[in-house]
Amino acid sequence: MRAGVLIAPGCVQVRDHPMPRAEPGGIVVRVRVALTDGTDLKAYRRGHPKMAMPTLFGHEFSGEVLAAGEGVTAFKPGDAIASVHSAPCDTCFWCEHAQEELCEAVMETKILGAYAECIAIPKHIVERNAFVKPKNLSYEGAAFLEPLACVVHSLRYAGVERAETLLVLGAGGFGILHAAAARALGVPRVILAGRGPERSAFAPRFGFEYVADAREDALLAFVRERTGGRGADLVIECTGASGVWESAPSFARRGGTASLFGGLPAESSVAFDAGRLHYDEVRIVSPFHFTPRAVREAFDLLVSGSIDPRPLISGTYPLDRLTDAFAALDDRRGIKFAIVP
Repeated sequence: MRAGVLIAPGCVQVRDHPMPRAEPGGIVVRVRVALTDGTDLKAYRRGHPKMAMPTLFGHEFSGEVLAAGEGVTAFKPGDAIASVHSAPCDTCFWCEHAQEELCEAVMETKILGAYAECIAIPKHIVERNAFVKPKNLSYEGAAFLEPLACVVHSLRYAGVERAETLLVLGAGGFGILHAAAARALGVPRVILAGRGPERSAFAPRFGFEYVADAREDALLAFVRERTGGRGADLVIECTGASGVWESAPSFARRGGTASLFGGLPAESSVAFDAGRLHYDEVRIVSPFHFTPRAVREAFDLLVSGSIDPRPLISGTYPLDRLTDAFAALDDRRGIKFAIVP
């Protein structure tokens, strides 16, 4: 089969690769759609500590079951499928304490290689985090299962059900997806802050307000005007920039929450206004990955049509033009691209 391989930062090749086999309890999926994402873009730009190069990569996908291993009863060849790329072990300390996103094995047993004609899904993912895709859900929509699961976990972890006003900092793919999902989950007022007018077209489609001037003073004035001077109940940071991490609590009301979703490079340090955290009881959280419960909820949101994330796809590339897709993203053109093998 043909598969995209990250050779070195800035260098992607599509090569012939051995066809995967369905192990006991596992399946092999013919990839119909794979989506580019921020983690893969970071790896393309500078490498990744969990991705020793050369490596297969890509982990947001949907497709059809090509083969089912011994013991598989939930799926059969020909079934359309939606799946994520990891699942917890269910036996470690964190799994036993309802923190499955921190499972000690989840990162070591994840799968990569969605930028390919086929991908193998092992037993532990098949049993926990894979679903038969109904006909009303497109392959493009189903490929959003993994990023939407991250967003659902992020919002639930931060207490989205208590928010009347939610502010999202950063209008990239994850920022827009957070804003759209928050509205789908019933938050009355959602504000998305970006750096220019180009994301404004998403506001009426998903039902949030868009602020093109993300300067701290202007944005703070806007949020306070919308909230009677209080500030947002919940602030979600989606830029992965240390300066925005540090400013995020300033937009939260007294007793509010600032959630730091956008990851920083390892060994990064940030500083916060201690007075706000202590005297105003501003809570800071930083969610990681997702749980099976979040995957299930994300799947239900997609199937029900409560959220249709397909407008975030800026274009489609065949697998042989995978390099062109990442070159476009590296040049800040587009939000996400669909790769069709």
